[in-house]
Amino acid sequence: MSGTRSDGELLRAIAADADRRAFEELYRRYAPWLTARLRGRCADPSVVDDVVQETFLAVWRGTARYRETTEDGVNADAAGWLWRIGSRRLVDALRGDGARGRLRQALARLRHRDEASAEERVLAGVEHGDLAGALVRLSPELRAVLQATVIDGLTTREAAVLLGIPPGTVKTRAMRARKQLREELA
Repeated sequence: MSGTRSDGELLRAIAADADRRAFEELYRRYAPWLTARLRGRCADPSVVDDVVQETFLAVWRGTARYRETTEDGVNADAAGWLWRIGSRRLVDALRGDGARGRLRQALARLRHRDEASAEERVLAGVEHGDLAGALVRLSPELRAVLQATVIDGLTTREAAVLLGIPPGTVKTRAMRARKQLREELA
């Protein structure tokens, strides 16, 4: 075959034949992108690196199954599929023992960097209340829902798929997060 293989072709070759070259090509294509996206949610590079490795390990082992079309017949997106796996694994990692401590350390490192990110500049510019502090005090589960629905702009249904929770739970957590933020910023 000449040229670059499609994502679907790579994933079929990995699933059917354990094709190492296909896996390496998929990894080169998506690992940097996935790492950058996950670092937007977690400032601890070691946690992010572990999650990226776990994501691709799930692809290699076949524990994550790619379907080229969704239940409603829409063509599936390999990047979106990898993102769902990676973001779920990140939420799981942050839920684990000591996750709050790791998250606090990572956020503290973020605050002490020389160059602030766009998000940090926006948070620093909030005139009323300590939004950044209020966000840090949210549980990882509530923060993940806000990240998915507000920052990533996903619908309730999309956030539910991404986070691996029912849509009703997304709505409830979003409501709890907004209530907690309102109380802290009042």
